[in-house]
Amino acid sequence: MSQLLSRTLTTAAMTATSVAMNDLPISTTQVHLAAVVVGPSGCTRLGGDGDIEALDFAAAAEHLQRQPSLVCHARSISRRLSLQGFAAYDLLELFAFVHPARFVLPTARGLAAAVDLPAPQNQEDEVLLLPQVAARLLAQLAVSGPPTPLRRSAEPIAEVMKDCGWIWARLVLSALGASEINPPGPVRAAGLAIWNQLGEWSDHAPPPPPGNVPIDPEHARARLAEMLGKDAEARPSQGDFASAVAQAFQPRQQQDQPTMVLAEAGTGVGKTLGYVAPASLWAERNQGSVWISTYTRNLQHQVDTELDRLYPEQQQKNQKVVVRKGRENYLCLLNLEDASRTLPTLPRHGIALGLMARWALATRDGDMVGGDFPSWLADLLGRAGTLGLADRRGECVYSACPHYNKCFIEKSVRKARRAELVIANHALVMIQAAIGGDDGRQPTRYVFDEGHHIFDAADGAFAAHLSARETADLRRWILGAEGRRGGRARGLKRRLEDLIADDDTALGALDEILAAARVLPGDGWQNRLTDGAPRGSVESFLVLVRQQVYARAAHVDSPYTLETEARPPIDGMESAAAALIAAFERMLGPIETLRQRLSNRLDTESETLDSQLRLRIEAAARGLERRGKYMIQAWRDMVATLATETPAAYVDWMEVERIDGRDVDIGLHRHWLDPMTPFAEVVVKPAHGLVVTSATLSDGSGDVTADWQAAETRTGAVHLQTPAIRAQVPSPFDYPKNTRVFIIGDVRKDDMDQVAAAYRTLFLAAGGGGLGLFTAIQRLRAVHGRISPHLDAAGLELLAQHVDGMDISTLIDIFRSEEDMCLLGTDAVRDGVDVPGRSLRLIVFDRVPWPRPSILYRARRETFGKASYTDMLTRLRLKQAFGRLVRRGDDRGVFVLLDPMMPSRLLGAFPDGVEVRRCGLVEAVSETRDFLMHEHGLP
Repeated sequence: MSQLLSRTLTTAAMTATSVAMNDLPISTTQVHLAAVVVGPSGCTRLGGDGDIEALDFAAAAEHLQRQPSLVCHARSISRRLSLQGFAAYDLLELFAFVHPARFVLPTARGLAAAVDLPAPQNQEDEVLLLPQVAARLLAQLAVSGPPTPLRRSAEPIAEVMKDCGWIWARLVLSALGASEINPPGPVRAAGLAIWNQLGEWSDHAPPPPPGNVPIDPEHARARLAEMLGKDAEARPSQGDFASAVAQAFQPRQQQDQPTMVLAEAGTGVGKTLGYVAPASLWAERNQGSVWISTYTRNLQHQVDTELDRLYPEQQQKNQKVVVRKGRENYLCLLNLEDASRTLPTLPRHGIALGLMARWALATRDGDMVGGDFPSWLADLLGRAGTLGLADRRGECVYSACPHYNKCFIEKSVRKARRAELVIANHALVMIQAAIGGDDGRQPTRYVFDEGHHIFDAADGAFAAHLSARETADLRRWILGAEGRRGGRARGLKRRLEDLIADDDTALGALDEILAAARVLPGDGWQNRLTDGAPRGSVESFLVLVRQQVYARAAHVDSPYTLETEARPPIDGMESAAAALIAAFERMLGPIETLRQRLSNRLDTESETLDSQLRLRIEAAARGLERRGKYMIQAWRDMVATLATETPAAYVDWMEVERIDGRDVDIGLHRHWLDPMTPFAEVVVKPAHGLVVTSATLSDGSGDVTADWQAAETRTGAVHLQTPAIRAQVPSPFDYPKNTRVFIIGDVRKDDMDQVAAAYRTLFLAAGGGGLGLFTAIQRLRAVHGRISPHLDAAGLELLAQHVDGMDISTLIDIFRSEEDMCLLGTDAVRDGVDVPGRSLRLIVFDRVPWPRPSILYRARRETFGKASYTDMLTRLRLKQAFGRLVRRGDDRGVFVLLDPMMPSRLLGAFPDGVEVRRCGLVEAVSETRDFLMHEHGLP
């Protein structure tokens, strides 16, 4: 260990404040560790002797490839230096081992904050910080404590990781006080068997139906005041909002006629606690559950955090609140076990699996997408050994799994049955309603936050996609892993054969399904479809789909997705469709037979089936119904109408999905013309009451009646006999005083040099804190390449979605933590950013965000109002983007649109009273600098 690292280890050990640390077992073996920091415009290296030197990118790359060094986020450094990879002591890996499930930003400043060290102010501070962070983390490992599962497992897991080549292993084992540290040897995966140390969930009797005690507005206001506390600032608008949404918690008067409240609450009203007040009160008084549904993971997390006000005691909150997501979001313990068994022959995933095992012991609920899983870990170690361990194909074996009683997913499902508030997402709510939920019971009360996204969520949830990817996934779901590649996939036979071992009819149906599934695309389908050499009736059909798209789509040389109308079909398509229909029917019959035989067991053996076996059979039957009735039947019906007309309720088209000019999927697609039709039938009408809320339910057309009618159309309220209750609570923010809007008239939006120059000068004028929004990924990348060197030279770090390789939530977390950073992004950033304070003080939009002129958009435009429909969608996007700018009462910001063709009829997207200035770039740059800098007392 280097003298510097040895010194800092000792310092950290002596200065740790949480416990007394005497004689910490940390090795002082001389291992010369340098440290390297790579910044926007250069690099800094700390030598083992304590010397600091500046390096250019080429010298830093040469050093890192030659000598393993302390770094923060090796993958990010690899991208910046254009390296394929290098061996390094990555502090993020060490942090993930020492503090699994604890949040940390994947930056030097983030690590400093996480281990209570002063934040670095420059690159030299950062490089000096890295060995201090290493010392403190290793010292924290060395602290003795109670023998928790996390503590007991540390040394066995580190041993496995050492044998798999983890560079930190020897230092970690030394810090843990290992009696003997042997050289790496054969991998013994038993050290990863953490499932033996996890607690089991307990089952309970099904809860009775909820009551019908009403919640009146006064009681909702009282609950709100209770949550806020006596010293809270008075916010009359929040109380008004709580009173309005309380109307959704009245008893239903007639079947299929719920009380639906559409509540638009401007930014700053505090709508989360506003709807939690009546929702929590109703759940308590009626012993039922209210499902709070969001569109983004960020808001799910925010709602969960806000509920600390209602349930300050964590134990009580764990009983009352559960975050509920789809199965594909959770770590599957059986997948972790299966993956660990491959380590003796495939040790390359050992580091990832070791860190996943550590996290599994520490996690609150096993949620890998938006929970306490560090999202940067997948970027650091790859998806296969991290996010790839989720059940993403519906291959769960339920109670046949040896880890069933410890399963994170099953824990979440059972908690949701007894919780008072369930925080879910729009897609899960819709899918659960369509297929009957995990246990056949559905909530009677909902709150849909981010209600402006309900239309889009329903559009995805109720669509049918007969594509190569979807059909290949179905083959894998039925047949499991095939061929030499093997894998963890468990096919239908493995999942069900013990359930039907004594049923010859069911076994025969299973054999028929397995045989029929072999017409579905298998490995290598991408090359076969591109080469026109299909295998089986599905691939033969898809080859013709590709041919039709390339024959008729516009701009086939474009790098973007191509599409064309499904009718009239090209020559040969009708006969291929007939063969495909026959193939689907060979699957549908035995799937329905098998489903019925399983369902019959639930009836004939109702008195003898234990609860776990019953739940497993029910889940298997639902899985078959979902693939049969809701997937294959929908495909069959879609193909059957190719020779005639698309039913009036639907829109069909053929598509070749492309990424960077490369075909990635091919298919025939069917969407509802109005997806609110199925949403209203399966979600809204069975409910007793629901709230749909957002800051952007209405689009600001200037016609209040038309705005509300459009909102009712896009939320499904028009499909109810009883009119929805409308409520509108304005934002308390002073937008005219605290914001500026500029529309630039002298930048050609299609000249990327001019567009990039505008971004550069505006970001520099603001001194950072800029969010650049783009209507296309290609335009984002073009601007990033042009402005990155200039911002680097000015000391402003630039992050970019689709460039940096990190997931969007990590990018936003980093952006939020720094005042002078800039971020480029597309739709996900526009809708998901919540960055209060000076970290976001400038938004620059590359052009008016018109809807993409797709076949689906064209059909809906004709149905929902033609030009007014287009304008509504565009105003909503502008309104959502502008809404990112001010998140607190003292926030100030500038919104700039680089499109001289912005029509005045769209200006209703901006709040009343905000002056919209049309001017040149020079004037906008000057006024932006003055507004943002001088108003904050900056020179």
